[in-house]
Amino acid sequence: MAIDLTSFLTSAVEAGASDIFIVAGLPAAYKVNGILYRTGDRLMPSDTEVLIKDIYKLAGSRSIDHFLTSGDDDFSFAIPGLSRFRVSTYKQRGSLAAVIRIIAFDLPDPESLGIPSAVLSLADATKGLILVTGPAGNGKSTTLACIVDRINSSRAGHIITLEDPIEFLHRHKQSIVSQREISTDTDNYLTALRASLRQSPDVILLGEMRDHETIQTAMTAAETGHLVLSSLHTIGAANTISRIIDVFEPSQQHQIAMQLSMVLRAVVSQQLVPATDGSLIPAFEIMTMTSAISTMIRDNKIHQIDGTIYTSSKDDMISMDSSLARLYKQGKITRETALQYCTNLQMMPNKMK
Repeated sequence: MAIDLTSFLTSAVEAGASDIFIVAGLPAAYKVNGILYRTGDRLMPSDTEVLIKDIYKLAGSRSIDHFLTSGDDDFSFAIPGLSRFRVSTYKQRGSLAAVIRIIAFDLPDPESLGIPSAVLSLADATKGLILVTGPAGNGKSTTLACIVDRINSSRAGHIITLEDPIEFLHRHKQSIVSQREISTDTDNYLTALRASLRQSPDVILLGEMRDHETIQTAMTAAETGHLVLSSLHTIGAANTISRIIDVFEPSQQHQIAMQLSMVLRAVVSQQLVPATDGSLIPAFEIMTMTSAISTMIRDNKIHQIDGTIYTSSKDDMISMDSSLARLYKQGKITRETALQYCTNLQMMPNKMK
């Protein structure tokens, strides 16, 4: 039985879904608070082909040729009055498939999402590198969008976002916001990032730092007086710093560590965990740069950073376990959830007392 794509998307949005799955061999499904719900009859390869061609029509009759040739494509589209959608189409077992992320038109309210003021206050920085890290689908883009909106609402400047694809639409408030989508508005991150340095930016949002050239250019931009915001699929500040340095050749790593110790302002790591009300709530590790941490990076003692964060009691320097313990004491997550997602199982019970 054929599915009307627009009706299905509407139902998923109304159900509060985060992602939609169209895969042959299963009914169309969507995920709400981490739980999958299957709808209707099992999809055959011919059904998924029709649905995915309909998606390309909704996306302004985007050409499907690249996808059919390469087997992968990423893009976004909007249905007025409903939502924006970020699409990843791919081939599997010779059939066409897609995962669709549902993105609200309006920027989310940081307080209702549980984003702490220590994270939002990073918007006060005017230069340097701020990284938001964590597994895919754990809200990094949302946190970055909230920081950008705080900047946009509080001071005048030129904010350039380089995204693949654009997830949140920013209106011009006190700042001018130029949003560029990779492959639609520009060829790739590196080309767009290099071009942005000639576009009088005050703030650059780089959707993801994917290779050593992009990382090097981002650090140079941060070094020359710009505020650069970006994300990485890493967990924890120490892992993030190690990952950046390890991307480079051994002969370059000392110089990169020196540069990073000077430009890095903060690393925020986040994960979404099950809340007691059945929703998902973010837990954060926050590392803000201090002279001690700068020295650890410069002297290749990165393994000591975790201990510094873990023993800190300041709001702008908090470990993931302290964040989980705080959520537990506030009654927002269970003891079992706190223990499941913590990083130090031996020390965690003491933090929850």
